[in-house]
Amino acid sequence: MHISSRSAGIALGVALDAVFADPRRGHPVALFGRAASAVEKRVYGDARPNGVAQVALCVGAAAGIGVLAERVRHPLARTALTAAATWAVLGGTTLAREGAYMADALEAKDLERARARLPHLCGRDPSQLDAPGLARATVESLAENTSDAVVAPLFWGAVAGVPGLLAYRAINTLDAMIGHRSPRYERFGWAAARLDDVANLVPARLTGLITVAVGPDKAGAFAVLKRDGHRHPSPNAGRCEAAFAGALGVRLGGTNVYGGRVEHRPAMGDGRAPEVGDIRRAVRLTRAVSLASAGLAVLAALRPLAGIRPEPRRGPSGRLVRRRLGRRA
Repeated sequence: MHISSRSAGIALGVALDAVFADPRRGHPVALFGRAASAVEKRVYGDARPNGVAQVALCVGAAAGIGVLAERVRHPLARTALTAAATWAVLGGTTLAREGAYMADALEAKDLERARARLPHLCGRDPSQLDAPGLARATVESLAENTSDAVVAPLFWGAVAGVPGLLAYRAINTLDAMIGHRSPRYERFGWAAARLDDVANLVPARLTGLITVAVGPDKAGAFAVLKRDGHRHPSPNAGRCEAAFAGALGVRLGGTNVYGGRVEHRPAMGDGRAPEVGDIRRAVRLTRAVSLASAGLAVLAALRPLAGIRPEPRRGPSGRLVRRRLGRRA
């Protein structure tokens, strides 16, 4: 019954995300972010141990809330809590909508609107990007965030229930807040960045394989994933971007600017550079990968039921009653 509640809760949470997406105000992840900022003010120091304390306190608190939710015995209540947690940590619907918004703006040749919106998807400096640059940034962000916002939380939800859902989102949010390279967070954010790498190790590779399975060019996606997936500076993002590049027949990678910091990333894929029309194709692929991963998560949460054996019945005298299998001797 516990596994059944987990599976049903994940399915219901996915449906809630599809219908309601992320609320504009009072989102649980935003509330967590404010709490994490308050903790940072108390424990900050330009040293790794301080960052470890930040991660331990914030992720531990999120996981602890999940453990309490898992202890609820009533199946319907447990299903509702799992659904609420799943909805709170998923971002697939909002991600696809942001991609569609970028497509609308660029198809209308409104560069200023597109530049103003890009920070909703990534931390890249959009001020000097032209339409092709904005298109590449959008496709790459859709690829990477399909893992972060959908596949990874569903994976951890299927594996570890509500504690897995909440702990993963806490880890990923902390990485976005303090896991980047800057004078303030070079050492303090080290633990958050490394833990996020570990938490996404399996989900990112699953994202690549699911993209191969559901993408429009399966052979191309697999070939580029195998050849280029490891070339990205991130141990995980490259798997997602390479699979998307191969599936869409485009070439990703190149020079990116982040707040004055320049990164040169190797090319992934053999096709042309992304164009504005490729954004909607990437959005469709994001939705397909999200739907497939939701189905896999629900099935994975059900699978342990097959290994559960019914407890043996006892007769009136207390002796075990063996169940006969097959024909009577």
